[in-house]
Amino acid sequence: MPFVDEQPPEHHPAVRVIAMPADTNPYGDIFGGWLMSLMDSAAGSVAARYSHGRAVTIAVEGMTFLRPVVVGDEVSVFATLKSVGRTSMKIAVEAWRRARHDDRSYRVTQATFTFVAIGEDRQPRSVPPIAEA
Repeated sequence: MPFVDEQPPEHHPAVRVIAMPADTNPYGDIFGGWLMSLMDSAAGSVAARYSHGRAVTIAVEGMTFLRPVVVGDEVSVFATLKSVGRTSMKIAVEAWRRARHDDRSYRVTQATFTFVAIGEDRQPRSVPPIAEA
C-alpha cells in the first residue's frame, strides 16, 4: 500500500540512524525487531522526558510493516505524546526511510506505544496530566 503523497512529520525525529549490514537477517533484509527497538527507544525518550523519570513499555498496538528498509537507508523515527492516564502514557510513533541518495521519504511503519512511569521501587507512579492549550 503506497503512501507516495505523505510527508514525514515536521518536528525533529527522536531517533535517526543508517541501516547497516549488521541489522539484517541472513537474507539481507533489515530485521523488523531492529526497527521496533528504534521505535521503542524513541517512545521511551518521550515518556522519560514527560514523566521526569523512569518509564517502561507495557504495550505496542497496531504495528504493520508497510515498506522494506534496506542497508544504507536513513531511518528517522518520530514520537509524539498523545494521551496520559494516571500512570501511563500513549505515544504515537512513526518510522520513515529515505534512500541514501534520494530526497523522498516513505513511511515504513507506525504504532502506538504505551508506557507506565515507575519509581525507584519499580512500582507505577503518577504522571502529570497533559496541559490544556
